[in-house]
Amino acid sequence: MPQTNIMKTTKSILAAFGILVLVTPLASAQVAFDWATVADINNTNDSTGYGAVSSIYNIATKEVNLFQYRAFLNAVAATDTYSLYNTSMGSNANIAGITRSGSSGSYTYAVSGSGNRPVTYVSWFDAARFSNWVANGQPTGAQGNATTENGAYTLDGATNGVSFTKNGINPNTGATTTYWIPSENEWYKAAYYQPVGSGGPSDSYWLYPTGSDTIPNSSNGSISDVNSGNFYRNVAPTDGVNDGYAVSGSTSFPTGNALTDGGAFTLADSYYGTFDQGGNVFEWNDAVISGSARGLRGGSWDGGEDDLRASFRYFNFGVGPTFEGSNVGFRVGSVPEPSTAMLMMLGGAAYWLVRRRKATL
Repeated sequence: MPQTNIMKTTKSILAAFGILVLVTPLASAQVAFDWATVADINNTNDSTGYGAVSSIYNIATKEVNLFQYRAFLNAVAATDTYSLYNTSMGSNANIAGITRSGSSGSYTYAVSGSGNRPVTYVSWFDAARFSNWVANGQPTGAQGNATTENGAYTLDGATNGVSFTKNGINPNTGATTTYWIPSENEWYKAAYYQPVGSGGPSDSYWLYPTGSDTIPNSSNGSISDVNSGNFYRNVAPTDGVNDGYAVSGSTSFPTGNALTDGGAFTLADSYYGTFDQGGNVFEWNDAVISGSARGLRGGSWDGGEDDLRASFRYFNFGVGPTFEGSNVGFRVGSVPEPSTAMLMMLGGAAYWLVRRRKATL
């Protein structure tokens, strides 16, 4: 959970298991994140060719939610120059959402329903501009180089194309880029990797991001099921689990909300402690595919279990980074605090004492 002292790491105790949890949140700011720190550096790819990462990094434990994106809009979208807001965010009953009031130059934005659900109808460019804004210290002002157009990515008003890579140095701060859209390997490792020496499978990669090779259960949130998520699965008999769409418990297309709060499946996390990398919404990553598309992974509320698999690489079948839909969101990556990175580099007993270990029942 968020805290204001960036020089400290929060260690909370999973009382039921006596397991220490390492949390390294953003410093005091309007928008904060809980982070999972991913170490085990220089791991190899799995058989599909993904997952190898040579450095320690943070990834948000949850998808960017409505509260966080609303704060972003209110900070920079009084005049929405680059269409960070999609009117379907407020009108599509399955995901609503965020509503907009006023006129251009004085737009304001509000959350309706639970603000802990993931934001949807965001393009890769929206995710990149959000990353720039956070990397720049979450400033308030028009959409320009100091707010959304430079920082983690140099966009300079671009609204299409894929020739944008993460900046090594943020031109606004002169420091190493601190926030970004995860690379495909970063996203993949956080979701599926668990070293065989730490209880993982023989190749250190699970098929599903719940730390399992068994198909997860689809249900409307669960605080007791270690292998569950928000996606479509229909298996008889009708018993509140695997009855179709997770939130509605029906095979009929939902007429209302279809999203679950971030982290609602409290035990169904990955080895590193991330939630909802399987189901809820597909998530943008930084991969460029076929020269015209950006990567999406993780499955969604309206898709089947095959979408959740490590072997499924979805890139919207030719639709590029401008695509926005009711089943697409994102999460952010970050540089670990120096104290956290040092602890991870030490390895051995000190490392394992604070390592977030997935509880097994």
